[in-house]
Order: sequence, then C-alpha cells, then structure tokens
Amino acid sequence: MPTHNADIAAALNEIADLLEIEAANPFRVRAYRNAARTVENLSREVGEMLAAGADLTELPGIGKDLAAKLRELVETGRLRALQKLKREVPESLGELLHLPGLGPKRVHALYHELEIETPKQLYRAARDGRLRELHGFGEKTEQKLLAALEARLGTTRRFRHAVAAQYAEPLRDYLAKVRGVERAVIAGSYRRCRDTVGDIDILVTATNPEAVMERFSAYDEVVQVQSRGSTRATVTLRSGLQVDLRVMAAESFGAALHYFTGSKAHNIAVRRRAQSRGLKLNEYGVFRGGKRVAGGTEESVFAAVGLPWIAPELRENQGEIEAAEAGRLPELVTLEALRGDLHAHTTATDGHASLEEMAAAARERGLEYLAITEHSRRLTMAHGLDPKRLREQGRAIDRLNGRLRGITLLKGIEVDILEDGSLDLPDEVLGELDLVVAAIHGKFDLSRERQTRRILTALANPNVHILAHPGGRLIGEREPYDVDMPRIIRAAKRHGCFLELNAHPERLDLLDTHCRLAKEEGVKVAISSDAHSVQDFDHLRDGIGQARRGWLEPGDVLNTRSLTALRKLLQRRQ
Repeated sequence: MPTHNADIAAALNEIADLLEIEAANPFRVRAYRNAARTVENLSREVGEMLAAGADLTELPGIGKDLAAKLRELVETGRLRALQKLKREVPESLGELLHLPGLGPKRVHALYHELEIETPKQLYRAARDGRLRELHGFGEKTEQKLLAALEARLGTTRRFRHAVAAQYAEPLRDYLAKVRGVERAVIAGSYRRCRDTVGDIDILVTATNPEAVMERFSAYDEVVQVQSRGSTRATVTLRSGLQVDLRVMAAESFGAALHYFTGSKAHNIAVRRRAQSRGLKLNEYGVFRGGKRVAGGTEESVFAAVGLPWIAPELRENQGEIEAAEAGRLPELVTLEALRGDLHAHTTATDGHASLEEMAAAARERGLEYLAITEHSRRLTMAHGLDPKRLREQGRAIDRLNGRLRGITLLKGIEVDILEDGSLDLPDEVLGELDLVVAAIHGKFDLSRERQTRRILTALANPNVHILAHPGGRLIGEREPYDVDMPRIIRAAKRHGCFLELNAHPERLDLLDTHCRLAKEEGVKVAISSDAHSVQDFDHLRDGIGQARRGWLEPGDVLNTRSLTALRKLLQRRQ
C-alpha cells in the first residue's frame, strides 16, 4: 500500500507533537517539524524518489536518521519510533496542540491533572468550568477553547486542496488505466479549486463499467466499500477521504460533469434558467420533453441555456451567470502567465537553499525574476536579517546577477509590522531595496480596530510595496485575524501598494472574496510562492487556483508583468 507524502508528514508531525508534550529537546522537535514541512512540500512522492535511487539526505533538513525513517515509512507503512511514543503518550493528546492557546505545557497539565486525553473530554471540562482551576488557564482561555471545540467537533474533516490532490490524482490516474476507460475526471469542490475538500467525486466513461467498479473497490488504499452498484460506488480511503465514483454514458458525460462539479447554488441557478426555456436539466443531459438536446459536453449544456462555458472556479452563483450572459466573463489568469515570484527565502534565514539554487529553480520553471525577501531581525527563530546582514545579502545578489543568465534576482525583505504599525527595519535601509514585503507574524489577537490601524500605518510607509499574507490564516489551524479588509484594500489603492496572494497550501491568503474586491478596487495582487526551498515554487499552481476563484485576470496580477514594467510600478510607489 503506497505511503503518500501527506502520510509521511503527518507521522513526522505526530512525533513532534508527542515529543513536545514529553518536553523533549526543542531542537529534536524542530528537526521533525522541518522534515515534515520538507516532505509535504515535495513535488514528487518520496516513494518515487526512493525507487529512482535518490539520496534523501540531499533534501533540506533530512539527515541520515530521518532518511532512514522515511524509508521505513515508505517500505512498511509504519514507524517504530512513533509506535514507541504512542505507548508512552496517548496519541490523541497531539490533537489538543492544534487548539488555540494550547501549548505542550498546558496539554501536559490537562493530561496529568485532569486526565484529559481527547478533544471531547476537553470540551466537557471547559463546558463544566473545570479548566479555569488549572494554573495558567483562566476563564478567558477556557471560553476561547470552548468556542474552538464547538466549531471543530461540529464539522466533518476537510482536507487542504494540495493534500487531497495526493490521494485523488493517483486514484484518477489508476482508473484511467483500466481497460476500456475513455475519460476519468475529478469533479466536485476539488475541480472548483476550493481551498479545502470534504470528499472526492470522480466521473468516468468506459465500455465496461463493471471492470471499473471492480478495480475501484480493489484499490489498495480503500479501507471500506460503503456502497457498490453497477455504475456507482462509494469508498473510504485509508486517509479518511471519501471518494464517490460514477460511470456515465458518453452522451451524458458533460451534463454529469457540470452537475457533480457544482456548486449547488450554481447548479440551481442554471437549472432554473433551463426551466425558463422549457428544458429539463439533470446529470444525464438537457431534455426537451423526452428528447435529449445536449449533455455530451459541458459546452453543450451551457449553450443549451444560452450561455458560454463558465470556468469551474467561478461556479458559486456569485455573478458568473450574469457575467456570462452579458459577455463579461473574465479571462482567468493561468500559471503560464506568471513571469516572476515576489516572495522567497534562502539559507540566510529559514530557507533551505542558497541564492544560486533558488535562482536556478525559478528559472527552470520559466520565471524571469525572483525577489529574495528574507525575514527581518524580529523573527529571531528564523534568523531574521539586521541592516548589516541585509546589506551583505544585497551585495551578494548584485554579484550573482552579474553572472546569472535568464533570470534576475531582486533585493527585498519580508519586514515585520510591529504592534504599532511601525516596521522592523529603518526607512533608510528599506529604501535601498527593490522590493519591501510587509507582514504580521505576531500579536494576532489584537482588536479589529487596532489590527486594522496597525496595517494601515504600515501601508502608509512609502517604502512598503506589498502586504504579505494579509489575513494571517493557516488553513485548519489558525483563523484569519480580525481586520477590516475592505478598508485595507482601499488604503492599498490610495497609497499605491499591492496585496499578496500567498500561494502556500497552508495559507492561500488572500481569500477569494478579497481577491475579487481587490480587482474591483483596481489593486494589483502578487501571486507569490513564499518559497523556502527549490520545491516550493510548485505552490504557485495552488495560488493560481485561488486567484481564478477570485476572478483575477493576468492584468490584475502584479507578477505577470515584465521586469521592466514591474520596476516602473515599484518605483512609482516610492
């Protein structure tokens, strides 16, 4: 049974969680965290790399011991070190670490003083007011935990889009190889590029549906076959992801693809439009009376109701039907339109590759320029740069640009926005750079007014070009901080600043709704990888999906411009 990168990263993070609860050496914990991040961000499966004879110790943060553990996971699906820890510490305690306000010390106290091991037990204790009795908790912490637990326990598990891809795409490819299969497509929220995915829908056309059902049920990652018929089946994968398969006739495939892509609100609106024309629309086709008039392709379905084809990312019933009718659908940005990346890190701070290695990797992906934006000095854990080190790196970039071909490095910084809105480095230093990306990395719980004012103050600084990951969210781990985003977007327009769409799969920040608001206000968006390794440039694909959901066209995106045009925009800001 294959072990995907997401499985490996989860195992490494689980070890780190349990070690933290045991109060193990922080450097050891960090080594597992960094290794998990490296594996999760790889564009190739670790199993494929091992099969090709790759040396895993060449990966960032992977030494001999960790490389051996990765091999053990791939070859056996288990890890002895993790099993040992689970015998010592209840594994459910690791879940508690992901709740707001709970660090290893507090989880340790919950376990040893109140015998709390699971989120449900913690919920009951918080509901009963027992947490505030513990040293270091208090009523405010108790109420915050209660709210977080109510939200978490009341929802089904969702997978980040990039994680779902590790399970859905190999399964689709597996089905596509079944004899007689003509098409195999992933539909649902995955196709619409939602940032999280609850389950997977796969549609297939095939000459032998029974053979497809048999192979689907026998897939080696299936742990439960929930239902199985002649043309449809539902299974649960080892990862917990539910997959629904439907084998459709060729003449119905387009209608089924439209129906199962969704969203529900979009489908209802299109179905009502069909009804107003005397048509019936369902997953089998478009019918006038008993005669099918369309359905083989999505294009034919839309044409039957008087519309051009609408890109899946737009199908949320948020104005796309009206725009299609009026001929105003956006020509959405594509990965190929990007000419540069405006947020990347190297080994000078918390990155895993040198200036030259990052430049080469960006060039291999067809990029013409790359901004090196290390953390500033306040982020001591990331070895942030002070003015002296930043100037030294600038000189190194100048020297490297002198011999680089096909790509240009820009001198930048990801400067911290302090609590009062001032910046972590002096203006005279920031003024020497090509690009300044301003970011919040702490004090996430300020009031809405204070957090908004903090950002507005930073945007007013004439040295700031881009506001990085503007909402501050980590999908499934940290909610966006409370800010007045429309006010921030209007301020960015007023000051000539730009907003980042951070493409890291854990962030995808801007939200799609804020991308669209930025577009409407005329504020350009930079789709940036936030790369910390050469593999991380692959995140740009995820950023493109989010940008398309936000209706962004190439002209709305800052880094679709040539280097000359980009420099003019940056200089105009200053």
